[in-house]
Amino acid sequence: MDIKYIGMDVHKEAISIAVMNGDGKLVMESIIETKAITILQFIRGLRGDLHVTFEEGTWAAWMYDLLKPHVTRVVVCDPRKNALLKEGNKSDKIDARKLADLLRGGFLRSVYHGENGIRTLKELSRCYLTISKDLTRVMNRIKALYRGRAIPCGGAQVYAPRHRSEWLGKITDVGVRRRAEYFYQQLDGLQALRHAARRDLLVESRKHSATKLLRQIPCIGPIRAALLIALIQTPHRFRTKRQIWTYSGLGLETHDSGQYRYIEGQLQRSRKAQQLRGLNENHNHDLKNIFKGAATRASSRPGPFHDFYEALLAKGMKPTMARLTVARKMAAITLIIWKKGVSFDAKHLKQQAA
Repeated sequence: MDIKYIGMDVHKEAISIAVMNGDGKLVMESIIETKAITILQFIRGLRGDLHVTFEEGTWAAWMYDLLKPHVTRVVVCDPRKNALLKEGNKSDKIDARKLADLLRGGFLRSVYHGENGIRTLKELSRCYLTISKDLTRVMNRIKALYRGRAIPCGGAQVYAPRHRSEWLGKITDVGVRRRAEYFYQQLDGLQALRHAARRDLLVESRKHSATKLLRQIPCIGPIRAALLIALIQTPHRFRTKRQIWTYSGLGLETHDSGQYRYIEGQLQRSRKAQQLRGLNENHNHDLKNIFKGAATRASSRPGPFHDFYEALLAKGMKPTMARLTVARKMAAITLIIWKKGVSFDAKHLKQQAA
């Protein structure tokens, strides 16, 4: 079969393209404009099974949706894992060639891009999370402004509109007071935007059947359920619970070496314990915050997860490790319920330990 491996180095104005055949021979190079019609014209001019790759970035989602119906396979690769691109000379053409070669050899680590059916919820969740982070930054700036003048500002009263004039009166410097007024205006605007984004996110999440299933899990409310659907998209991308732990930043990273040795002519595995290096660093930070926040809340209020948490403490486990175990258990239960379409049952906590 005539297979072609196409590497694309995508930029704002132009795309450098390299095409290799199954034997690794470079058969075509081209530079085209970054426009949908130009890209599709180039792809339609090629014959055979087309395998395309480009790096994850600003244009990745748009490129994926554009090319998916017209080629055999699209691989959006993780740029942090492409070590070959850092070696030797670097240019757009060279990077396109290297991407095509890595695709041909199967050495690319793909980044998951879901179907169009979840795209609206994904964009709304991204909007909600971004506004929430901006709101937190503004709140921190307001408190930092008061602390910088040795004015105690504990609690949330400093943000309340009815106490605002009282707090502004504590600032004697005219310029600093004006700066605080701008921060308060920004805070009011972001709070209104966050409320609107939250409303749209909840309305869109109700269109997905998984929302009702996930909300049965203790401490997984409507917002967390909506964000889980948007971030995970489909549970079938994870074959086992360990894969969702790694994606959520809850997987344990181990380092080991010299695992085997010969004793009296027999190969034996070393009894040296594996060395733990903490949790994996390459993960989805928003998903980790969801599971950690839900686990912290579930550990402090009555319910099945609280009983599970107390049982771990009774065995001598440290509170931090116990909360991590609860978060891992929540992630595993989320995967089970969503994959099988079953209701939450406290018996899930009595299965294999997280």
